Formats: sequence, C-alpha cells, structure tokens
Amino acid sequence: LALTFWLQLDVSPGNCRPLQGHQGQVVIRLPARVHLTGVTVQHISKEVSPSGTVISAPRDVAVFGVDADGEEETLHGTFMYNVAKEAIQTFPLKVRSTHRGKMPGSK
Repeated sequence: LALTFWLQLDVSPGNCRPLQGHQGQVVIRLPARVHLTGVTVQHISKEVSPSGTVISAPRDVAVFGVDADGEEETLHGTFMYNVAKEAIQTFPLKVRSTHRGKMPGSK
C-alpha cells in the first residue's frame, strides 16, 4: 500500500510555496493511522528552474510522527536532500516495531 499525496496541486517550475527564512516546518495531518516506511522529496532541477538555481531546495530534513493527541512526537528519520543528485529522492524511515500486532503505545 502506497500513500501518495501532493502538498500543492500546481507543481510546475516557479509555482511553489516557499518558507520564510532558512528553516521551517510542514505539518500534515492524516485522517487515519498509517505505517510509513519512507518519504520522497522532489525539487526542480537547475536546468528547468526559472531562476537557474535550486537554492530553495530543502537540505536537512527531519520526519516526526505525532500521536493521536498531538502531544508525543517520535523521530522517524533525518536525511539530507542532495541537489547534485536526481530531482526525486526517496529516504527510508525508521520502522517502529510492533507488539502483538499493535503499534507501541496503542491500546
């Protein structure tokens, strides 16, 4: 099962939602509990960038999961997006072990 979604419908070069400053965060609330094994990041290449640069590409990324109450965060992985590599890069996340078929902390 693959969960795929876009943060924005128009993904053409130059049509992005930049974050202010050098760091930021994006929160995605899903309607149900999911088991994520990886995250894919895509950024335009320098060749198709309207400015001819990719300085807006994300660099160091941390992925956290939040419990149903929105109180407890769990780090699932950190990675570095490399603008010198492919525009689409997939990074594995730490897989939490299950206990008796349930996620840790579930009742």
